[in-house]
Amino acid sequence: MDDGRNDIHQSAAQGFSAKADIYARGRPDYPDVIVDWLRDRLGLDDGRSVIDLGAGTGKFTAYLLKTGAQVIAVEPVREMRAKIVQAQPNVVTYDGTATSIPLPDDSVDAVTCAQAFHWFATREALAEIRRVLKPGGKLGLVWNVRDESVDWIKALTAIITPYEGDTPRYANGAWRRVFPADGFSPLQEEHFPHRHVGSPDETIIDRVCSTSFIAALPADEMAKIVTQLRALIAATPELAGKNTISVPYSTAAYWTEKEG
Repeated sequence: MDDGRNDIHQSAAQGFSAKADIYARGRPDYPDVIVDWLRDRLGLDDGRSVIDLGAGTGKFTAYLLKTGAQVIAVEPVREMRAKIVQAQPNVVTYDGTATSIPLPDDSVDAVTCAQAFHWFATREALAEIRRVLKPGGKLGLVWNVRDESVDWIKALTAIITPYEGDTPRYANGAWRRVFPADGFSPLQEEHFPHRHVGSPDETIIDRVCSTSFIAALPADEMAKIVTQLRALIAATPELAGKNTISVPYSTAAYWTEKEG
């Protein structure tokens, strides 16, 4: 292990620490089928152990707990880690990063990264993940992805993309470059339909404002984005005047096994 502090991208360190409350409120949960996926693909069950790496505010942690496995949350941003402690007091929670996981060699049955792996998709991180996995242990990568085939979602993306800079994102696919990875089996994947149901403020405004590079913006710049989002909502028949909307997503789930 090293100290791992260089793993934390500036957008994540600034944005997630400043907007942990909005992140907890605005991010979608996961489809119920993901619990079966965790059991079937990662082998999680009673008597097993799993690290939720880059656990954020603990949204995915709750699904790991449903498998019956022992869950260990590792999260470097203090404000987000505090949300896990508050919501899931029985979960063991550590300050750590993908290149500095505070656990011994060959100690856990699985590692999961939900909405997180794109932040630390490096050979060094995979080597550290492999170190803590038991032989035959599984690595699971999960993302909720908005359905870009919907016109208004394309318009939403066009509002926020100019601000992303060099921020790592799932959508650009750069995270895939570390696979195939030494010591791991070929990466496999599945996709599950999902929806984020709630008010436009929760599912659109809060969700966008919880995006790392948006959350890190000065207040006046964020206000401009919120104005554009409210204009989009008002101009879209399926959103305007609605108390509750349903935002289409796909949940992408990938897994690989430690070899040797």
